[in-house]
Amino acid sequence: MGSRNYLIEGVSGAGKTTVCNELQRRGYHAIHGDRELAYQGDPETGTPTDGFKPEHHIWHVEKVKAWVANQDEAVTFFCGGSRNFSKFIDLFDNVYVLEVDLETCLRRIDERVALDPTDWGGRPEERELIRRLHQTKEGVPQNGILIDATAPIAHVVDEILHQIEANERRCQ
Repeated sequence: MGSRNYLIEGVSGAGKTTVCNELQRRGYHAIHGDRELAYQGDPETGTPTDGFKPEHHIWHVEKVKAWVANQDEAVTFFCGGSRNFSKFIDLFDNVYVLEVDLETCLRRIDERVALDPTDWGGRPEERELIRRLHQTKEGVPQNGILIDATAPIAHVVDEILHQIEANERRCQ
């Protein structure tokens, strides 16, 4: 939905939702991928599946393509994790991967689960999977621009915007 489109990715607890909220607060067009694009489906075919499996947390590819094609906004940020990002990652001008250490990741998930005990990461098997995914970076784009997301949120967003501006200057 923008002339320029950026993907904000990272492991669970990295801060994708918080970054999206801050971008919106600053007046940017930012899409909460986990709320507006996600569903449970086969990552290869897109066919919806029953029940919840983290590896089936995917985005509607056609919706992503349609929003990217719409030029109504100067910039759009797509924030969230998706196991089928390979189906649409090449549509983005850049990909930013939020990085946090495991301790920060788990602390943030604990804070989230304290507010909603049903949220992702509250069950022991979910926590173990989060640890594994944090270690392996499985399911996260490997060629994105790394952003230290342990800093205060304002600094994290400032760094993303700085990276975008620097890239634009290089392309001129």
